[in-house]
Amino acid sequence: MRSSSVPELVPVLSPGKHRNPRKGACFMEFASYLAGEKWSDQPACTHPLLAGLARLVNDNVTDDTRVTMVELVPRVVGLNSTDPRLHAAICIRAASIALPLSPRAHQRALAVGLLACERYLEETETTLPGEFGPLIGDAFAQAPSAEQWARGFRRGLTTHPKHFARRAAPRIVLNSVDGVVRSVSTDSDTVLRRMLAESIGDCERLISAGTSREVSPAQVS
Repeated sequence: MRSSSVPELVPVLSPGKHRNPRKGACFMEFASYLAGEKWSDQPACTHPLLAGLARLVNDNVTDDTRVTMVELVPRVVGLNSTDPRLHAAICIRAASIALPLSPRAHQRALAVGLLACERYLEETETTLPGEFGPLIGDAFAQAPSAEQWARGFRRGLTTHPKHFARRAAPRIVLNSVDGVVRSVSTDSDTVLRRMLAESIGDCERLISAGTSREVSPAQVS
């Protein structure tokens, strides 16, 4: 259950890890504080992949942008589910935003990641709302050479759900943030904040719209 109480001490968002609220807080440490959990940047109240994205965005934006992210923190408190689609949704949102903006060296990795997301959904026999298909298509349309290379690279490969959730998905999120940071033709702060905000929104919709059903561990093992 999400808490709506206002803490007596409000930590200041800043990059990195912090020993206690008086030293400041990263995005997820602040979330653990609001949730009443043990001080941590990996609280149980938030889906671990979304928490990973939040930490990366927190550490790669300027102070001016970071302070505007405070309003997003309460939204991740209690935002967790065993639904395996959340991994794909977060990755697709992040990679589809980053792919057209990233340096060419990153585009291939991101394209491979998007194809892995599609395969992951097939392997777990799950689907995402229709809006996610166009996200991938639009991203590939802006980086056709990366898509072509990725399809050749992944031909014949499978995506094991457990490996995707534990290793591939965090790497896709990392590559997405890094690609935006390394882009010289965009306002990375604005893009990264949008990436986090839209990912939070995706998770909220998937969890709240009757889709937070309990999932058998066999689907992700």
